[in-house]
Amino acid sequence: MPRFSVIVPVHNVQGYLHACLDSVLGQSYRDLEVIAVDDRSPDGCGAILDDYAARDERVRVLHLEENVGLGRARNAGMPHAAGDFLLFLDSDDTLTPGALRALADRLDETGDPDVLVFDYARTYWWGGTRRNVLAHVLAEAAGSTFTAAERPEILDLLMVVWNKVYRRDFVEREGFSFPPGYYEDTPWTFPVLLSAERIATLDRICLYYRQRRQGNILSTTSRKHFDVHEQYARVFRFVDARPALAHWRPFLHAKMGEHCLDILSKPDRLPPSDRAEFFRRTAEMFHAHRPPGARVPADLRVLEGSYAGYVLRRRATRTGRELQRRARQARAATAARAVRARSLPRRPLDPHLAVYSAFSHRGMLGDPAAVYRAARELAPHIRGVWVVADEERAAGLPPGTPYVLPGTPEYRRVTERATYFVNNVNWAGTLVKRPGSVHVHTHHGTPLKYAGADLLDKPGARLHFDVPQMLRRADRWDHSLVANRHSELVWERAFPCHFTSLRSGSPRNDVLVRGDEERARATRERLGIPEGDTVVLYAPTRRDYRRDGLVERIDLARFAADLGEGRTLVVRLHPTLADGPARGLGLSELHRRGVLVDATDEPEVQDVLLAADVLVTDYSSVMFDYALLDRPVVVHADDWDAFRASRGAYLDVTAEPPGHVTRSYRELAWLFASGAWADEESDRLRAAFRERFCEYDDGRAAERVVRAVMLGEPLPEPAGDPGLVPAQTAGRDLLTPS
Repeated sequence: MPRFSVIVPVHNVQGYLHACLDSVLGQSYRDLEVIAVDDRSPDGCGAILDDYAARDERVRVLHLEENVGLGRARNAGMPHAAGDFLLFLDSDDTLTPGALRALADRLDETGDPDVLVFDYARTYWWGGTRRNVLAHVLAEAAGSTFTAAERPEILDLLMVVWNKVYRRDFVEREGFSFPPGYYEDTPWTFPVLLSAERIATLDRICLYYRQRRQGNILSTTSRKHFDVHEQYARVFRFVDARPALAHWRPFLHAKMGEHCLDILSKPDRLPPSDRAEFFRRTAEMFHAHRPPGARVPADLRVLEGSYAGYVLRRRATRTGRELQRRARQARAATAARAVRARSLPRRPLDPHLAVYSAFSHRGMLGDPAAVYRAARELAPHIRGVWVVADEERAAGLPPGTPYVLPGTPEYRRVTERATYFVNNVNWAGTLVKRPGSVHVHTHHGTPLKYAGADLLDKPGARLHFDVPQMLRRADRWDHSLVANRHSELVWERAFPCHFTSLRSGSPRNDVLVRGDEERARATRERLGIPEGDTVVLYAPTRRDYRRDGLVERIDLARFAADLGEGRTLVVRLHPTLADGPARGLGLSELHRRGVLVDATDEPEVQDVLLAADVLVTDYSSVMFDYALLDRPVVVHADDWDAFRASRGAYLDVTAEPPGHVTRSYRELAWLFASGAWADEESDRLRAAFRERFCEYDDGRAAERVVRAVMLGEPLPEPAGDPGLVPAQTAGRDLLTPS
């Protein structure tokens, strides 16, 4: 008996069917069967299914004699299912890699609940990916099992069948089946969730929900959308037959009204001649099923009136939105005039005022933070003010730190009068550089991939970059901080602007050169890393040959297991991937289960680097920072040619690496199993890398910037090679300057 029976109804999807089936049959978890139901498809789907069945014994194909529709095709597959759990997969959608393994683990963890609800992401025909906006509901319910009454927010999720797995004996016992017609998921999902005694959730994206440019049946203009009324009538009949569920009637009454009004609001759903009839039938049903004494939400009261009133309300809403749009345009024009008026400000610069920002106003971070701290010690007469995006970011600043919010009068006053500006990204184009002001650009680190004007030759990498605008903003730089001659040459080529390269080193990396043992130990404790474990940090970068930047190069669960006892895998995603679907594709769930540690939210990457014993990366500039610790680095370069072709690289990191290079997962696993990751060859490669790229970092970079820029002293020469030597502590090697 397999663990999963995956039921796939198939009709007119020959262009997507291979991807769907491959996503199931290619899963690392193989205890499954596929029951594919050919719903009398007029294209080549039947032959495709037969070909898969001939090649894989786990596939069984049912050819229906007539087209019965999506719901009844699922019904046809259910009697043939032998698995413990049913999963209904639409034939144009796909499972994500590792999805079935994650589902099986969660089912084991929760003791085989009646229903397991998992997460999904919409994938668009133009290449975009967007995670379910209510993913937090799954995360908040990630503890033990529950009922819908205990967590009613579970019913706010999209009412579809394919984001859940169902225990087969529960489905058979309750006699659940799909009705014919459109919106067939509604009279399945509500009864299932209301009846389930044990529901569990999995906060992981297990399915890609394809958003087709054309062909989505629910986006077809048709009278079949009237089916929604009978589908909700089935839900009400189900509740009426079970007195214990009577308290759900107000909730379902409101859901029905919201759903029907949503259909009516879509211009591509109903023929114009049928819209008044649809409203009338919705209003009649809304009145007929209204529970006695139930309060009607304000946005549904339109159903108590006429269709003409509904139309007037819709027009008023559109008019209000247009007025709001015009008001925003007027405010923007006023702001632009104010900017032009401030282009020749009259108030003198304040020689004792500096403004700082980092990572688009995210907080006191990175190089600007290191310069700020050094300035407070060496130049206390210069007041430092931080620009932060909002009050939430401001709450994360040290107590008493002066700050302003963008666009406020305080921001305008501070940026108008400040003499010093320190940032690791460009200031907004509205900030006018005054004569006498000094702009310090710290960058993010040593450049490996193309930047600035060099992106003009890489059209794919320019998708989110306006290079001319970028260079206009860089024209405000006075000083560009560099940590080595390589960076100096690259920045002067990539940003052909009038600035001076300051051979300062990277201020944020002073702490790495000094080897702060207490800070490293505190980070390990905060992340829950067992004392004495070897910490393997995996820090991948984004890819420009994918629109969302995410390319899953490694099966993280497998890598964590292959590392073995005494080793903890810590993962830190690139900042641009932190808020996208990347973490929902398994990282968050693996972190919750203790398989690995997700350190993406750690504010300072230097803390994570200090806590790590070895770095595994691909083409992230973090390798240049980590080299300062003189600890092993492994470069996993299995898509180096694609990366270099799409983004461009200033050096061949596979020819001049900081450590061993692997080009497949097998090589990577062997490197750690054999211990070669820390052998003499690794030491030799790292020494050559450090000699070239750690040139100006000696632990005094922040001091050097403050003395040269704010105090006007001659630029102190870097001390050269930081000369780090190992010191034994806390069951592993930490590094301190000699």
